[in-house]
Amino acid sequence: MKTQLVALFSIAMAVYSPFRADAAPATAPLPRAAPEEVGMSSERLGRIAAVLNPDIERGRLPGAVVVVARKGKIVYFEAFGFRDKVAGSKMTTDAIFNIASMTKPMVAAVTLMLVEEGALTLDDPVSKYLPQFADMKVAQLNPAGDAITGTVPAKRQITIRDLLIHTSGLVYGGRGSTAVHKLYPSGSAAAAKSLDANAFLDKLASLPLLYQPGTVWDYGFGLDVLGLLLERVTRQPLGALLAKRLWQPLGMADTGFLIPPAKAARYAKALPADPDTGKAQSVDPVATEPTKFECGGGCATSTAADYLRFALLLKNRGSAGDAHLLGRKTVDYMLSNQLGPEVKNLIGNADPTRADYGFGLALAVRTTAGITPLFGSVGDYAWPGSSGTNWWVDPVEDLEVVFMAHSPGPMRWHYRRVINALVYAALVDEAHPGTGGASAARLE
Repeated sequence: MKTQLVALFSIAMAVYSPFRADAAPATAPLPRAAPEEVGMSSERLGRIAAVLNPDIERGRLPGAVVVVARKGKIVYFEAFGFRDKVAGSKMTTDAIFNIASMTKPMVAAVTLMLVEEGALTLDDPVSKYLPQFADMKVAQLNPAGDAITGTVPAKRQITIRDLLIHTSGLVYGGRGSTAVHKLYPSGSAAAAKSLDANAFLDKLASLPLLYQPGTVWDYGFGLDVLGLLLERVTRQPLGALLAKRLWQPLGMADTGFLIPPAKAARYAKALPADPDTGKAQSVDPVATEPTKFECGGGCATSTAADYLRFALLLKNRGSAGDAHLLGRKTVDYMLSNQLGPEVKNLIGNADPTRADYGFGLALAVRTTAGITPLFGSVGDYAWPGSSGTNWWVDPVEDLEVVFMAHSPGPMRWHYRRVINALVYAALVDEAHPGTGGASAARLE
């Protein structure tokens, strides 16, 4: 009887599913299946539309693309609302989005490829490749934090590891109010729009650090500096390096730092004004215009299907089909918590939905079943984008989710919570606590 029900549901999906040929890219990263075939509920996944469509109608969200995969099958792939509401252009599943800080884990993955080849090590000082960072100073602040009273020498060099786990002290200027924050560019996109690579590096190297290296997780320019360091090591532009080593092998044909004219019509737009404050808003950088350098901290663009390909690379521990891009233990290490008890963890300041997570190499890693704001499993990992984009992998549940939307204000945190709850509510099979595999073992 169960087999007959699944077969009947599969027929229904072929007729009514959002996976019709006119709704999904020609080459999906995984085969498609009815949710019931992999222990999920199509009725409960339908709640995603029931939540997002009214928000779109009320002008809270321009549009979105959501893809859910489980047990090696895509079970939900839907576009909602508008790619460009002002122009009246409907959203499509192949829409291209600014993915902001979702750029960071991709830069980390390529960095680890170079580590595997002996081109660099995680504990190399940054100054080995970028000499201007050799003699960094650390600011001393008054009790209010609004004045710098002096500087002291850094107790040790900033390392590549510090760049990857945000313990360098090179903070985003727009993520705090201290006198040190006010010296720094506001963020990755702002820096890449206003400074060329050399000017950016020289500026950061001339500024005092907010913290001693290795002592505090605070969000900043680590991956931007690392991207330019990789350019020095490989003698290639960052975009060319990522394309050769990651995007092309994975078939990520719509991912890059600049959207070409032939694809510009697929570029999604944010609402002109924040629906809560009424203030003008947009996503940066404008991805059809070149920046002054390709910023590894937040300047890439991608599609939901493309980013799912990257998520699957990590989930499959470095393998993509017949290609083995990273060693499995290297990926395990990337996805392991790197913050010891001596590091003050301020992740919740950067993203309240990841408060109390640990941090691997360029992404957040869940270390406890409770406490954190989101549902999930020990070992799940993610790092979202300030443009409104999000993704996560739950290895225990064999689950991958990508959410693409341009909602750059605080509302992005709302949708991270909501999509998280809606997806986990759709799991209807029995739990299998022994399926954590390497992901569970990494955190013991």
